[in-house]
Amino acid sequence: MRETARGWTAVWLVVLALAQTAAFLVVWRFAVHTELGQWLDTVALTGNRIGQDRIDGPGNRILNAMSVVSLLAVTAMIGFIALIRGRKALAVTATLLIAGANVSTQLLKRYLERPDYGIDPERAAAGNSLPSGHTAVAASVAIVLILVLPPKLRVAGAFLGAGYAAAAGVATLSAGWHRPSDAVAAFLVVGAWAALASLVLLFFQREQAVVSPADAHRAAAAVLGLAGALALVVSALALSWLVDRSTIPVEELTRRPLFIGYAGSAAGIAGTIAVVAALVLAVVHRLVPRRKG
Repeated sequence: MRETARGWTAVWLVVLALAQTAAFLVVWRFAVHTELGQWLDTVALTGNRIGQDRIDGPGNRILNAMSVVSLLAVTAMIGFIALIRGRKALAVTATLLIAGANVSTQLLKRYLERPDYGIDPERAAAGNSLPSGHTAVAASVAIVLILVLPPKLRVAGAFLGAGYAAAAGVATLSAGWHRPSDAVAAFLVVGAWAALASLVLLFFQREQAVVSPADAHRAAAAVLGLAGALALVVSALALSWLVDRSTIPVEELTRRPLFIGYAGSAAGIAGTIAVVAALVLAVVHRLVPRRKG
């Protein structure tokens, strides 16, 4: 029975890894390699000026707190949490998840190409910016927290972590650092790495591990996932409304479509990380179970 459950969990994790990789490819192809995708991204990025003076301060504080040094410090802290819980494999896997997600994000951003369709000439010289490095940092830390925190703190960690990662993703848009697709792509990269790391944890799971239903956070995962799905629906509706206006140059758009593009994209960013975090929360009790004795 236990081996059967582990087998189905492994199959589910493989499906998640493939699905999030496929979603990343779809986002990349549409947002970067189609004129409509670039236009929608540019509308959202142009709409960030609406109310920017009120959110500039908090957004900059979130972004400026992210650096290589801070990431190393947080990674060390997370590893320490896993070690004091006696989880050596978890400490190593969590560290590899953070490193893998962030290194691959930087490599993708460097080597993926962005064709110039003349839609955003002001930023054409900057080239490709997908996926967002700052967003990947926040998301990888958020997901790893769900894995390393003890059962009693997982739900709080999941909601706080997802909220922080969402705020970081929206902050990159509000500050004009990244397009919304950059943040969404970063979340999907982290999600795919989380699924792979989860497979490693499952493989090295000890025989004395006991999967307890009491540690399953089904209700919390459902709430987080449904909230994320609702945000994605709102985002899809907002962007669908904009599609009918895609023949209008971005600089000629009025305040209303610019705001809808910005708000709809922000909803998409928040919804993506909520779903990714919910998927991890739903299965973490099988990845880091209790031990006999």
